[in-house]
Amino acid sequence: MKIAVLSRNSNLYSTKRLIQAIREAGHEAMVIDHSACDLIIEQNGPYILYKGEKLKSIDAIIPRIGASVTFYGTAVVRQFELMGVFSAVESQAIVRSRDKLRSLQILSREGLGMPKTAFTNFSKGGEKQLVEMVGGAPLIIKLLEGTQGLGVVLAETRKASQSVIEAFHGLKARIIVQEFIKEAKGADIRAFVVNNRVVGAMKRQGADGEFRSNLHRGGKAEVIKLSRLEKAAALNAAKALGLSVAGVDMLQSDRGPLILEVNSSPGLEGIEKATGINIAGKIISYIESAVEKKTLKRKNEQ
Repeated sequence: MKIAVLSRNSNLYSTKRLIQAIREAGHEAMVIDHSACDLIIEQNGPYILYKGEKLKSIDAIIPRIGASVTFYGTAVVRQFELMGVFSAVESQAIVRSRDKLRSLQILSREGLGMPKTAFTNFSKGGEKQLVEMVGGAPLIIKLLEGTQGLGVVLAETRKASQSVIEAFHGLKARIIVQEFIKEAKGADIRAFVVNNRVVGAMKRQGADGEFRSNLHRGGKAEVIKLSRLEKAAALNAAKALGLSVAGVDMLQSDRGPLILEVNSSPGLEGIEKATGINIAGKIISYIESAVEKKTLKRKNEQ
């Protein structure tokens, strides 16, 4: 098979590991910078020009779409799908997961545990009511467009909460407000899901004085064995958003696991180093199985 990793940087750990895993499995590997793709749509069908050349004979793609290029990146993934190329993560699932508000609405509909969350329009003087909607301070304020812990603020008092919300609203920045889960103690869980299986999990602990556990913010990670409830929550969250490959972030709370976010392009470095598991290889195995099923189905229909 010929498998392409859609990535803007071939030197990233995740990209290099996927390319390595593809080659170790005996397949042809290539990196495609999705931002350099041109999409051609015509009566004879859609196709992609990459650096002036028409892309051909690609069997599967692994999207690694950064948050800043979600719109164009998912358009490229969708073009591949329309060309009959298998995608490890569907374009619509990426769009669904990248919209933090929409993804939380979907998870809520499915009855999954999550911190109580509030979202409102830019209403003058409504900051106090917004704080009370999630049970008062301390609370977490998140930019809807934030990533890797950026745009996340812990407001420890009602006065500070109202001031931060007012500042964001003054900038016309869309935010959500969430209850603060004290018993999590600045730690969260990342469960890595591939093809409806949890293939690895780690517990991330924030640095001293830091409530955010993101490894990009200096947090530390260690392997963890998930409880039955935590495993079920991760699988149900990925399924609800239609993601075959996902990183599900959860908090441990007194009322069970609470979903924070479901990531459609989870990094491999932290989880592989913490667990010692070949996560990249698990993704390639999933692709092999899915493409084989797709090929058999096509033959049976002929």
